[in-house]
Amino acid sequence: MLALVVGFGVVNASAASAWDPGPGHGQQQQLAPRTSFTMAADGSSGATAGGEGIPNIDSVKKTIATYYGDPGTGIADKTASPYISEMSTIIAGETAKLQAEYAAAKAKGQKPAIVFDADDTTLWTYDMEVADMHFTFNPAEQDVWVQDQRFPATPAMVAFVNKAAAIGFTVFGLTGRNDNQKAATLGNLSKVGYTPFTAANFYTKWTGVGASQQPSYITCAAAACTTVEYKALTRKHIQDLGYTIDLNVGDQWSDLQGGYAQRALKLPNPTYYLPSPDLPGVNEPTLAPRTHFSMAPDGTSGATAGGEGIPNIDSVKKTIATYYGDPGTGIANKTDSPYIREMRSLVLRQLPVLAATCFVEKKLHKNPAIVLDADDTTLWTYDMEVADMHFTFNPAEQDVWVQDQRFPATPSMTTLATVAQKSGCTLIGLTGRNDDQKAATLGNLAKVGYTGFTAPNYYTKWTGVGASQQPSYITCATAKCTTIEYKSQTRKHVESAAGGKYDIVANYGDQFSDLIGGSADRAVKLPNPTYYLP
Repeated sequence: MLALVVGFGVVNASAASAWDPGPGHGQQQQLAPRTSFTMAADGSSGATAGGEGIPNIDSVKKTIATYYGDPGTGIADKTASPYISEMSTIIAGETAKLQAEYAAAKAKGQKPAIVFDADDTTLWTYDMEVADMHFTFNPAEQDVWVQDQRFPATPAMVAFVNKAAAIGFTVFGLTGRNDNQKAATLGNLSKVGYTPFTAANFYTKWTGVGASQQPSYITCAAAACTTVEYKALTRKHIQDLGYTIDLNVGDQWSDLQGGYAQRALKLPNPTYYLPSPDLPGVNEPTLAPRTHFSMAPDGTSGATAGGEGIPNIDSVKKTIATYYGDPGTGIANKTDSPYIREMRSLVLRQLPVLAATCFVEKKLHKNPAIVLDADDTTLWTYDMEVADMHFTFNPAEQDVWVQDQRFPATPSMTTLATVAQKSGCTLIGLTGRNDDQKAATLGNLAKVGYTGFTAPNYYTKWTGVGASQQPSYITCATAKCTTIEYKSQTRKHVESAAGGKYDIVANYGDQFSDLIGGSADRAVKLPNPTYYLP
């Protein structure tokens, strides 16, 4: 029986409809990532979801880029995008309510006001967050952007804010930016067309230096005030000044929690998440992020999902960290974690069948072999990907890690390789690392306990320089071969007389592109939400 193993699950693939039979082999038609996810905003799902149940961070990035009309440069389209369309729809609906709500408030003798956050509520930070910071927030660099007044207006918001002021609402700003950034923020707001904001009605956070101290109207449970304490108690202060806050607008749930407003308006923003606990004794379950998502791996969901329907990238990072036992340093726990336990379980379930298959085929002189990818199949890249690269791949830095042989073994995989080898299977490596990295990769594998890999049976990709050229057994549709073309045709070569006439009884990889294309009896997908190579 042929089987596809994904994470903990074994999918029976013996039915003819699931396979495209080749000579003695099967071609799996269902090698594709998950598209439905349940994810808590605080990252706790990483303890239970399993690797395939965590939104892959590269797919999340692509989905966000689609949503903002970013062609891959980190720069949002300022003219048309799903984000601009969604903002226009939201704000058109809110604009239509302004006149009636103002009239109703005045009829009650109230002084109606609206409170607006700054970042991604009135000023748009996407280009800074993505093109400059690559989703890794840097406060010093943020201050450069603030002081230079670089931010464009958030789509549709200038007209909305100015319309509210023209109708008669008092407009307040309330931001987590600090007092040292207040003048520049007001300058930026004016520069992009907002007219109602003034120093007197724009609240920034104290620095604790000089005259910039915590105001008397804010009392917090600890020395460092939470966002909700700061913002909710500032709204209470505005109400104590005699205003009724008809509407409170923000892109973070923590902008809205804590009350002291008639209504709250959440604007979409999947590019970061700033959580904050509710005020003591206050429970606001409706002011909370989504937990269920549908997401295509290629990013196309960004065209239709809406901002709240895209997994927030900060929550994805926290979920991945929980899964790998990373306490926030970017370094995975090497002793115990949900990932290590999942890998151990997966390998333990594989070993009896693998050992028996290798043994029987060896006895029958079928020349059995298993094929193993390198990164996150035999060698574990988490610390490089996260602590060093912060989920932004750098090939030059990767080469430093490769040449220095820094990678630990992927959990439980030395055991699997040893059992397969002792049972009669030849170990064959097949990686996207290049020929210049082959010797170092073999050295790293030996260093962490693998004993069966040899240079003749370890396939690395050509560089196109000198003797490192595309082999004759690989033919690709274009000048640049895809991963699937390279790997599937190499496996076919391995099974040919020229490649050793092996029978590949199992093909192991952490990417679906490691597995697609046949020439293996069984495809085994190892969990990896830290990058996606289609």
